[in-house]
Amino acid sequence: MTEPKLSGNQKRKMRSAARLYAVQALYQMEMSDHTVDRVKREFLDHRFGAVVDGEEWIDGDVDLFRAVIERAVNYQAPIDQMTDRALVAKWPIARIDPTLRALFRAAGAEFGLKDAPPKVVITEYVDVARAFFPEGREPSFVNAVLDHMAREAVPDAF
Repeated sequence: MTEPKLSGNQKRKMRSAARLYAVQALYQMEMSDHTVDRVKREFLDHRFGAVVDGEEWIDGDVDLFRAVIERAVNYQAPIDQMTDRALVAKWPIARIDPTLRALFRAAGAEFGLKDAPPKVVITEYVDVARAFFPEGREPSFVNAVLDHMAREAVPDAF
């Protein structure tokens, strides 16, 4: 049986959903001390394409989701150090909102995958920040931090 062909727009939506789910999964791991395997299984079994309160959640790109959260967990220390270098001295990563910490870890992991241009990764995670902080200044903050991180992680892309 062959997989149905997806349009470019469907693939982009699935990649965007995978990024959002990755941030949520990393946040959940930090808040609950659950293992990456347990959280990954929960998301793949119960979140991707789920219907919640009558609203269907989009299927995410499973491969991107797995790659981002596994890399974020396996390379958390260097990603956190890169994030610290991008933050102002008064705001070490331990002091920032846990949702932003999860976002920076996911984006930092994705920079390391090098399968999307850094500017696309930045734009996508700024959109994730807007989803979590629609009224705040966080999206602008995320944009600035991710720009700094991308220039360190993928300098040849700039």
